Amino acid sequence: MSAFDPDWQPPANLLAERVIAVTGAGAGIGRAAANAFAAHGATVLLFGRTEAKLMAVYDEIVAAGHPEPVIQAVNLAGLTAEDGQQLAAAIDDGFGRLDGLLHNASILGPRVPLANYDAHQWHQVIATNLSSNFILTQALLPLLEAGGAHAPADEKQDQPAPLVLFTGSGAGLRPRAYWGAYAVAKAGVEALMKVFADEADQISPVRFASLNPGGTRTAMRAAAFPGEDPATLPTASDLMPLYLWLFGPGAREVNGQSIEARSWLRLL
Repeated sequence: MSAFDPDWQPPANLLAERVIAVTGAGAGIGRAAANAFAAHGATVLLFGRTEAKLMAVYDEIVAAGHPEPVIQAVNLAGLTAEDGQQLAAAIDDGFGRLDGLLHNASILGPRVPLANYDAHQWHQVIATNLSSNFILTQALLPLLEAGGAHAPADEKQDQPAPLVLFTGSGAGLRPRAYWGAYAVAKAGVEALMKVFADEADQISPVRFASLNPGGTRTAMRAAAFPGEDPATLPTASDLMPLYLWLFGPGAREVNGQSIEARSWLRLL
């Protein structure tokens, strides 16, 4: 597998002419990723539940002079296969392909014993954190495969191979008490990623990986650990070199890996 250099500096045109979709793009890591991808040339599709938050990110990207993004309000907790196909059709009409998909959106859910876990909240967390990842990936896979085929043959080695990047968590890699549906969903995300990667190996240009960002200065982290000093945590922007590298040509050999950001980056 390709190795990431923590001192690597992404070139300004790293993702030029790429089309990348980001879920949960309205805040936290998703917002930082959307801005970073756009700053390096990508047209970003901003997926999220709250249109006002997406519009704020849209305004940031346009004000910075980066490629104009596209806003798509999406309720991942209620996402159906039909919704996924409609999104795919809209992307196909607008771009004809997709070069990357970042599954960033997640919700925490209650931190209670499973014996006391509310069934409605269980289904909401599983749908948002896991089922929507499957539905969107399945629906957008033909467009991702088209993204891998659009470059001229003599330029393919310099082009980023399409990537579906799932968001992992230590709670999914090492499930523990009181993390409930969140831990179960994140464990499922790891299995989902590996199945997609194994099925695509040698027959598809699309890569699949998961990235556990670790403790990061976000609202979700503050909700999960209210007593924690946020100053002890890296910001979402601190993680962006690794996200950019994964979506760029240097990570072409990354497929099927569960990556933990703290082992790849020099973080706080």
